[in-house]
Amino acid sequence: MKFERYGIGIAKGLMVTIKHLFRHPITVQYPEQRLHPSRRTRGNELVWSKDKCTGCATCAKACHEGAIRIVTSTSPDINNNYEVETYEVDTGYCIFCGLCVEACPFNALFMGYAYERSQYRRNDLVQSKEDMMLESGKKQPSGYFFPEIAKELPRQTLLLEKITEREEE
Repeated sequence: MKFERYGIGIAKGLMVTIKHLFRHPITVQYPEQRLHPSRRTRGNELVWSKDKCTGCATCAKACHEGAIRIVTSTSPDINNNYEVETYEVDTGYCIFCGLCVEACPFNALFMGYAYERSQYRRNDLVQSKEDMMLESGKKQPSGYFFPEIAKELPRQTLLLEKITEREEE
């Protein structure tokens, strides 16, 4: 049995605290400072192009979770004779696998770039076609499955790069 002096453990803990006190912080003040995610991220939303969509429902068939609901009607005004009445994605069920994006033959569906979609109510997780529209200018598609879009997005910022930028200043 080894006998230790009283307070050595407290002194060791205090030395660790003092050692970390003078280091640069490794966390980001989140609401004020935001890091750019990867260009090919699969964010927590889908972005839908009304102009490219033909209402074929291939994306809904490819979704193995059944998170996509699409309702079409025939319309003589449109070339393909289908008009999309309802396009909804329940992001509570969606696992963001990207199979719907890959299955779309007309490139009308994209993974979103945003990752801040938490809600308090389950019903608020359902995205309607008005919420997902690419043409509204509010949504930004990610470069997942689309390398030409990835070239236009900002480069990913990592926490390590943020610290080195701060030290160089």
